[in-house]
Amino acid sequence: MRILLVEDEEDLGQAIKQVLIGEKYVVDWVTDGAQAWHCLESQWTDYTVVISDWLLPELSGLELCQRLRSHHNPLPVLMLTALGQPENRIAGLDAGADDYLVKPFVMEELLARLRALQRRSPQLKPQRLTVGNLTLDDANARLLVDRLDQSVQEIPLTLKEFQVLAYLMEHCDRIIPGSKLRSQLWDIDEEPISNVVAAQIRLLRRKFARYGCNCPIETVPGQGYRFKVLP
Repeated sequence: MRILLVEDEEDLGQAIKQVLIGEKYVVDWVTDGAQAWHCLESQWTDYTVVISDWLLPELSGLELCQRLRSHHNPLPVLMLTALGQPENRIAGLDAGADDYLVKPFVMEELLARLRALQRRSPQLKPQRLTVGNLTLDDANARLLVDRLDQSVQEIPLTLKEFQVLAYLMEHCDRIIPGSKLRSQLWDIDEEPISNVVAAQIRLLRRKFARYGCNCPIETVPGQGYRFKVLP
């Protein structure tokens, strides 16, 4: 899941980003509403949820949410704000926010509200993703492989291995260009080396081989990568 975090408080934004990364989310953090709208308009990045402060420079969180809804964009929005009066909550929800969290808050509640959004929003992905004989277990950061002898092989994954596999499995049998993987799975603040995607795919293939499993990731020359269901 890729999250757009819009928060102009430096310490809070950094803290939220680190917590979300620890939960295996890909996070783009910007500090004003205009930057956020630029990210949302980009054709290169697909977000699954927006976490936005209300009081922002350039474009407020409320205006950002209203603009999303005026463009018929159903992207879930979790509003963060110190404005906790009932009339503020009503205004936020009426603007199109899906949930509302008043500052100060504990990170556990933020994560719980994200999980709640995930359960009730069809575009957000489930915690366990199964394709063929492979199951990606979000809760434990591992891949489960059902073998022909009915045993289950567990393959532990790093954060980036998990993210790459999840994206390819979600787009099973589709060719995904390396540039798309890079723009989708690396933060906008990062400047990864040009061959970072190919290097990550090589590491995944080696890990599959190390655990005695065939790797389902196919390289399509000149086009990208494809996750194939293995027989």
